[in-house]
Amino acid sequence: MKTTLNIDDSVMQRLREAAARQGRTMSELVEAGLRRVLDEVEEGADQVREPLPQWQSGGAYVDVSDRDALQDRMERD
Repeated sequence: MKTTLNIDDSVMQRLREAAARQGRTMSELVEAGLRRVLDEVEEGADQVREPLPQWQSGGAYVDVSDRDALQDRMERD
């Protein structure tokens, strides 16, 4: 399939040089790179993340949305 992409000039220059060094076309390198990125995304979606740690804090001393109660508590300490 043909498509049009906007690629930064410096990236395009590196792509041309890499293709020449490897004796491959720029399209082959772009497709290989896209496959690699897409495979990584799919692998990452399968990974299970560990839950964040939890602890008991002992509760709040004051409701922070109550300005007066908060000010009283701050003056006490």
